[in-house]
Amino acid sequence: MKVIILAGGKGTRGKPYTEFFPKAMTPIKGKPALEYIIKYLQKFAIIDEIIILTDLKGLGGQIKNYFENFKKISFVQDSGKGTGGDLLHIEKALSGETEFMLWFSDNLCAINVKEMRDNFKKSNSIAEIATRSKRKEETGFAIVENGIIREFIEKPEIKLPLEECLGVYILSNEIFKIIGKKRIKKQINLSYDILQPLSKKGNVSAYNIGDKQWLDVESPVIVERNEKTVLEIIKQMGF
Repeated sequence: MKVIILAGGKGTRGKPYTEFFPKAMTPIKGKPALEYIIKYLQKFAIIDEIIILTDLKGLGGQIKNYFENFKKISFVQDSGKGTGGDLLHIEKALSGETEFMLWFSDNLCAINVKEMRDNFKKSNSIAEIATRSKRKEETGFAIVENGIIREFIEKPEIKLPLEECLGVYILSNEIFKIIGKKRIKKQINLSYDILQPLSKKGNVSAYNIGDKQWLDVESPVIVERNEKTVLEIIKQMGF
């Protein structure tokens, strides 16, 4: 199975840092966040190639310069036509694949890739999204009764009322025909234009990551603020 890593985002939430380097290169203990993801994915025997889509003509050139000597990795200029457009852009590179994994480069998580793919095959869905039903909060909470705080709870783990969708997917090659019908659009958003209609037909499955931690690594500030969580995740990854 091939993994497509989308690393072409503008990183607007990570400014001013992302004006000088891609958010995929956000440092964690002296290494880019993307390096942990790549090395983790390469631990799975079912992964035979990683394709990184990024703006090679812009800041994404830093990604190619850093990783070009890593084994079984290739680079493709992103399409600039949204996440769905990016997939159409690399359709030929995925010919012969019954399914593939899509991983957004700012998602740091020790997802069991084999287990997720097995779940996808059993579901007979067209797309599967990694989700979580609980998370550790960054702020403190309080129990309030009649305007009086009765108890403080510092950064608790809470159960979410809805499952949160993470930026890790497994997609059937059928997705290309579906995206192709939207080809006329200048921007094709994978979530809103493609997966939303599919979900209403029952064609999108979920893979809950359970007790695994997840973090959107959008800037050095987020890494510093969530240092404990970051260290826990890379430990779960085996680093």
